[in-house]
Amino acid sequence: MSNLASVLDSITFDDSGLVPAIAQQHDGGEVLMMAWMNREAVVETLTLGRVCYWSRSRQRLWRKGEESGQIQVLKEFLIDCDGDTILLLVDQKGVACHTGRRSCFYRAALDSTFITIAGVLQDPAGLYGQ
Repeated sequence: MSNLASVLDSITFDDSGLVPAIAQQHDGGEVLMMAWMNREAVVETLTLGRVCYWSRSRQRLWRKGEESGQIQVLKEFLIDCDGDTILLLVDQKGVACHTGRRSCFYRAALDSTFITIAGVLQDPAGLYGQ
């Protein structure tokens, strides 16, 4: 991307140097997950076309699918009107959630409790070799 510096300048990172990023399936509109990106993750994602996040728990870059093989290929990189949230239109290879579900948003509030609305598609132990 020739104007990468301009893109980075348009993003409002928080005090920790992070910005929320929502991953959405490019061809069906399904919201898959939300994670965080720092400047380095944005640069890698835009440069390589494979989605990379910042893992707050690991304190390092997290290349989606590096352990599970369930990668996200970037189709489009969008930013909201305030520049403080990223929307990644992706081609999700396999499941997006570490629970083995297609989406991390698999619980819905109903009658003051949460119910599971999407089943496990892939055994999480098989994703991570546990």
